[in-house]
Amino acid sequence: MNVQPQLQMDKAAFLDWAQGQEGRFELAERRVVMMTGGSKLHALVASKLIRELWARLDLERWIVLGSDLAVDVGPGSLRYPDVIVDSIVGPGGELTATAPVLIAEVVSPSSATLDLGDKAAEYLRLPTLAAYLVLAQDEPKAWVWIRAENGFPPGPNVIAGLDAVIRIAALGIDLPLSQIYAGTAQG
Repeated sequence: MNVQPQLQMDKAAFLDWAQGQEGRFELAERRVVMMTGGSKLHALVASKLIRELWARLDLERWIVLGSDLAVDVGPGSLRYPDVIVDSIVGPGGELTATAPVLIAEVVSPSSATLDLGDKAAEYLRLPTLAAYLVLAQDEPKAWVWIRAENGFPPGPNVIAGLDAVIRIAALGIDLPLSQIYAGTAQG
């Protein structure tokens, strides 16, 4: 990730600016941050998660989106997670999620600190969020935050192995890691 210190803007200006740019960017505390591309394995895990979510969710209530949609995480920040489950309500032309209920990132060595640190803190403050998942790209492993009655736990539940399952009661789904990692060297 590369911070562009000379580029600072508000969210509306950033969304307009980002539409005409090549490459991927996020806005972190009004600073434009260039995002690097992911590996083939990163893309495979993200796309398999998207497929598994589409197969399990109530499609009259939810849509599953990739990294093209922003999530408003604070006064000066917009993030582009790898996977978003959002409310289906709305006209469809928005550039940001309206009510994200699940957000997932596929972690790489260069993004681990951000995905498990700053981004986790930002996402877990979202009032509509029921689950935040961080998936490893090189092994069947996930760091999972699930909202309970009294909020999110202070740290993630780490699950690993092809027999592990992520249960998200708020969405009424189970996500077997064996399905997410099928077709990878680990699955």
